[in-house]
Amino acid sequence: MKIAVGAARGLEHLHCTANPPVIYRDLKSANILLDNDFNPKLSDFGLAKLGPVGDKTHVSTRVMGTYGYCPPEYAMSGKLTLKSDIYCFGVVLLELLTGRKALDFSRVREEQMLVTWARPYLTDRKKYIHLADPLLKGQFPLRSFHHAAYITSMCLQQQPNFRPMVRDIVVALEYLASQPYKAETSDTEVPRTTPPASPFRKKKGNSLSREPNGTKSSISI
Repeated sequence: MKIAVGAARGLEHLHCTANPPVIYRDLKSANILLDNDFNPKLSDFGLAKLGPVGDKTHVSTRVMGTYGYCPPEYAMSGKLTLKSDIYCFGVVLLELLTGRKALDFSRVREEQMLVTWARPYLTDRKKYIHLADPLLKGQFPLRSFHHAAYITSMCLQQQPNFRPMVRDIVVALEYLASQPYKAETSDTEVPRTTPPASPFRKKKGNSLSREPNGTKSSISI
């Protein structure tokens, strides 16, 4: 979670602080550098583009990036938005949860593309537990894992407008990172069939953010 929070804060700086906003375009695990204390830093901005300003909704550009991280709408149309980075960030989160690479040709064909393999589990909350890195041996906070899996599923939405804004991701991940670590054994506890109560609804002022067209796009667990 420390790595995820740090990377999200870096993306938030590019999207929300920079003027005009900057689209990273090549967010991936290899571009997140860690120091000895696992503090992350984003690197390699060679593919970064200035984001849309004014009434513009996207930037048209030649499709570039890393296979396995590229958002589907960008790959098909070349239309780049801030939400393109959110999809890439979702792939990074998925790598953290599963312990798998975004693209791994050493696996059987059906499991080589991480997002494709994980999609059936991400669309059913009762199956989130199947995403857990097997090296954890079932010892992790189940509640926090379910929250993290839900955040990941929102970032990987096929429709860009349904993906959350980066500031909402930061708030959600900071909450998870602040929780005390309490390992639970997933084999002895039945995975939740309904989503846990959202910690973000308890605070006033954390209402849903909306796109200009009214589409809900923030995280509500």
